[in-house]
Amino acid sequence: MIVVERTFTVTATPGAVLGYLQDFANAQEWDPSARRTSRVGSGPIAPGAHWRHIRKMWGVTTELTYTLIAAEPDRLIFHGRSESATCTDLVVLHPVPGGTEVTYRMELELHGLAQLATPLLRGEFEKLATGGVTAVTAALDDLSRPAGLRRRLGAATPNRLPTPAEETGI
Repeated sequence: MIVVERTFTVTATPGAVLGYLQDFANAQEWDPSARRTSRVGSGPIAPGAHWRHIRKMWGVTTELTYTLIAAEPDRLIFHGRSESATCTDLVVLHPVPGGTEVTYRMELELHGLAQLATPLLRGEFEKLATGGVTAVTAALDDLSRPAGLRRRLGAATPNRLPTPAEETGI
């Protein structure tokens, strides 16, 4: 199993941080490996909501389906799954003077032949986490700026990914 954890402080309030991170589609703005992330379904973002998360590492593109398992005022839990991996992301928030302390923990278990790559991927995920902290800190700090002074992060991407049937035309 690969476990990566980072703790960092941002200027945004815990409520703003929770609102931003609760929508996993925002991961495409700060996850260096993310290519496209989009909500599956509609309605309020609450436990049970799903996202398609397409990532690329070492030239290999994989798709995970993420589900919001828990959403509490100080904690979020996401569960990601694909044929080759299971991932749990835990976000814990603590109010601090001038902002929020965020602890982001990812636990990744590879399955089948992919499990053989665990030692190689551990270092890669450590590097991705370091880059991700820089990007997510910028995105979260931006939330504390007045709306007219916020900058647009990430690439323009569709809010909704096509379904597999739409992609294949079936």
